[in-house]
Amino acid sequence: MIPTVRAAAFAVAAFAFAGAALLGGPVQAQVLGVPASVAAFAQSVGLADEAHSVQPAERRSLDELVVDYAAAETDGAEQDCLANAVYFEARGEALQGQLAVAEVVMNRAASGRYPASLCAVIVQHAQFSFVRHGHIPQADHGSEAWRRAVGVARVAVEGMAPRLLPTNCLWYHADYVSPSWGQRLAETTQIGRHIFYS
Repeated sequence: MIPTVRAAAFAVAAFAFAGAALLGGPVQAQVLGVPASVAAFAQSVGLADEAHSVQPAERRSLDELVVDYAAAETDGAEQDCLANAVYFEARGEALQGQLAVAEVVMNRAASGRYPASLCAVIVQHAQFSFVRHGHIPQADHGSEAWRRAVGVARVAVEGMAPRLLPTNCLWYHADYVSPSWGQRLAETTQIGRHIFYS
């Protein structure tokens, strides 16, 4: 379930549990199909951590999410392409800067102005400086930077963290260069060493 649906399901079950307890305690709660405790319900739908305390995804920091989803391998070609973009374009940036780069790639794919897949956006001619003749170079999959890039890509694709950029933000460049196209666009924000534009 997506986090908001899961949180809503938790709220409904908690309400049902409280009502069932007033009507006769745990026996009635079981009759209504609600576990005998809210913590047990939270555990059953994946809203509780190992200590059985509820911690919705919305309250977890980007750092925590990336640590949880960091890995040596991605979940498919599209996520792999996005992780490569994060790795090659922003591995020296803080996680917010890496997430912002991922958001630009996803914004482009959703915009209708660029190819519709993440991989096609990334390998498009003259768009990302790390791409050579339409090919993505090999990242160091044994590095911590790669594992973080995979975590950032997963968090971005699954929408687990609050967005940093508006959906019309389609461009960025490093703050140590001044491309002519930047003068024609509206600067949105700067995150780390990258300036983002709509």
